[in-house]
Parts: sequence; C-alpha cells; structure tokens
Amino acid sequence: MSSSSSSSSSSSPSTSSASAVATSGGTGPSKGFRIPKIPFWVQILAGLVLGVVLGWAARNWDVAWLGTTLTKIGEIFVQLLKLAVAPLVFFAITISITNLRNVHNAARLATRTLLWFMVTSLIAVAIGLVIGLVTHPGSGTGLSAKDAAKPETQGSWLDFLTGIIPTDIITPFTELKVLQIVFMAVVVGIAALKLGEKAEPILKLGDSVLTLLQKALWWIIRLAPIGTIGLIGTAIKDYGWDLIGSYATFTADIYIGCALVLFGIYPLLLGTVAKVNPLQFFKGAWPAIQLAFVSRSSVGTMPLTQKVTERLGVPKEYASFAVPFGSTTKMDGCASIYPAIAAIFVGEFFHVDMGIKEYLLIVFVSVIGSAATAGLTGATVMLTLTLSTLGLPLEGVGLLLAIDPILDMMRTATNVAGQVVVPVVVSAKEKILDREAFSRARSFSIEEADSTGSAGESRTNTPQPAAVG
Repeated sequence: MSSSSSSSSSSSPSTSSASAVATSGGTGPSKGFRIPKIPFWVQILAGLVLGVVLGWAARNWDVAWLGTTLTKIGEIFVQLLKLAVAPLVFFAITISITNLRNVHNAARLATRTLLWFMVTSLIAVAIGLVIGLVTHPGSGTGLSAKDAAKPETQGSWLDFLTGIIPTDIITPFTELKVLQIVFMAVVVGIAALKLGEKAEPILKLGDSVLTLLQKALWWIIRLAPIGTIGLIGTAIKDYGWDLIGSYATFTADIYIGCALVLFGIYPLLLGTVAKVNPLQFFKGAWPAIQLAFVSRSSVGTMPLTQKVTERLGVPKEYASFAVPFGSTTKMDGCASIYPAIAAIFVGEFFHVDMGIKEYLLIVFVSVIGSAATAGLTGATVMLTLTLSTLGLPLEGVGLLLAIDPILDMMRTATNVAGQVVVPVVVSAKEKILDREAFSRARSFSIEEADSTGSAGESRTNTPQPAAVG
C-alpha cells in the first residue's frame, strides 16, 4: 500500500513536468497539430469566387479542358442530388403523413399549413406583378426573335392534372416524375394510417430507408462547395457577363422581388404573426438558405431544411410533415415571383397587351399550380404552364433559359426560407412552438448537422420516424 503510494507520489513530479513541457510547447507529449475547421459558409463563398474566376478564365482564354472540367463537376453534383430525389421524396412524404398520428389536431395543422402556403404565394406573386409592371423587363433587351425557342419540356393544365396519376409504379422513379411520386407517397401514407398496427413493419422499414437516404444526402451536401465551383463556373463560361447585361432589368427584378419576400415579407410575418425575432430566425435558418442558393434544389436541401426547422423550435412530428410537403409544393421564388415577372417579360417582348384578366390568371396559376415545380432545379414547367394559360408564345421560354441558372439560385433560397417560415408561423399560432429552442437556434456546421443526437432531436420520448442523420 505504502509502496504504491510512494510510487504514485514519486511519479507525480515527472507527470507535472511533462505536462508543463507540453503546455509550454516543448518536446514533450502533445496532441498534435489539428487543421482548423473551415465554416461551411466560407467554403461556399470560396466556391462561388473560385467558380467565377475559373469560368472567366475558361471563357476569355478559351481553355477547353477547364471549361469541360467545370461542366462535368457541375453536372455530377446535380446528378447526385437528382439520384437521391425520387426515393427521398417518396419515403419522406409517406413517413411524414404517418407522423401526423403523433400530432395533436393534425388535420387543423395540415390545413393551416396549406393555407399559409397559399397566403405567402399570393403575396409573392403580387410583389412580382408590381415589380414587373413598374420596371418593364421585356423592353430594350437587345434580344431578337432568333433568341426565342420553344422548350423541350412544356406544361399545361391537362398535363398537370393527368400527369399526377402514374400509369405504373416504376416510371415515376426512373424518369423522375416528382408529382407522380408525391401522389403515390400520399396514397401509401394515408393507407398506412388506416391500417394502423398492421402497417408498422412497413413503416419501420421505410424509416430505416429514409435514414439511410438522408445520411447519403448529407455526404452529397458536403460536396456543395465543389459543386458550386462547377455550376457557377459553367454559367460564367457559357454566358459571360454580356448575356447578364442583356437581361439586366429582368435579373434585377427577380433578385429584388425575392429579396423583398425573403428579407421583408417573411420577417414581417415572423414579427407580427409568430411574434418571434426575425434576426434570430435567419441565424438559425441560414445553413439551409445558403445551401439552397448553391444547390438550386429544394428537395436536395430537404434534410438540412428539416434540421433547421426543428432547431427553431418546431415540433419534430409536425416539421417532418410540413418540410417534405413544402419542399415539393412551397415555391414562392420559382412559382410566384418568377412566373409573374417572366410573363410580363414575354408579353412585352412579343408586344402582347395584357390586362386585369391576365394578371388575375397569373395569380391563379401561381397559387394553385406551384406544385408543378416539384422542388427540382429550374422552373421551366411552371413558366410554360403560366404562358400557356395566358396564351403567350411558348418561344418566350427560350429567351430565359440561358439566364435561368443565375436566377434559380435566388429563387430556390427564397423557396427554402418560406418552407421554414410557414412551420414556425403555424407552430407559433398553435402555441406548440418551443420559444426557448427558437431563442437558442444558431448556425451550425455540416459536420454538426450530420451528427446523431444533435440539438435537433425531438423533445419527447416518442420514437420519431423522420430523424435526420
């Protein structure tokens, strides 16, 4: 006993000495040099800057291999996102519907969510119309009719309505027909609710598959800074600054309209209806908004959107319903602001006069047909749906395709912000918002978001099928 004690005491000076040496930076034991983690927003910003520089170099110095590399990087990143879309949408919506059984007043929550989707879409399209009518984006562009061309993908009300129901269960997944996938997911989710305990084995399997898909998508999300280099670089390489100049008014209109909704209407709703701090909202929601800006995909951003929504105090059971549905139907940027301004642009370009009736039709299409965008990059189908409803030339879509990638970044960021705002507003009105969690919400790294047992975990002991990460 004394020997042990003596040994212990005799070893303590050397231990202290070693600790002192390590602390003083000597040659003693050390934890080694660790590379500091670079915040994700810094990685994204660096990707944007590098993409612009490399795209400019590829265009101005005619560096073929660099241009090809940028294009392939962007294509691979988008393809990876699309690869996860079909199964992710199906299982996320199916599980989100079944999660409603754990939510008190589920029917009222779902109804209020859809109503707020429509209200914010109505406000957004009104802003788009006002901006378009004031600025006349289709006048003095310097473009000619040869720049116009009909798009390969078109949308009409008949296609929209009949296209919701699939002819088989395989094609929607192989051809990425998101509306049909949503339809099947809703049917399966409702059927599972009706079956009750009999459906539990299937739901547990779906829960596991969803968790696996979300884990894989987190890996893709981590590649966003690299994908940004390719996407931005390709846009600059292909179109340069001259094209942006031709669409200067139209581009400014889209960005201003989205900014007014993103930084004006949403904070107003948060402050007056939800009675929460808008700055605190952006502090918590910013990771999802910045990823949406880069990825141009609401569905690809879905896991991160759900994570920030939960961290802002929205109950997980409700968030797992509202976010997946919002990711496929809540599109204030792509389905409200953009088609309103684009329709005015096309009408002015082809010298087609529009009146009150046409403007009301734009509002109707934006509020009712927003699901046509289905959370994928681009809003071509929604635009053709709007133009065909108004009787405007579909060739006008060809005028806007070139500038679309640059516009789609801001549109998608606005979409995703709205997909977080509505659950926060509804939760606050229903008095189920955890305001303490909201006040603690902060930005976080991708590594932290992709960890199990983070702050986004449910605040109840009930097992949650839609866990992220």
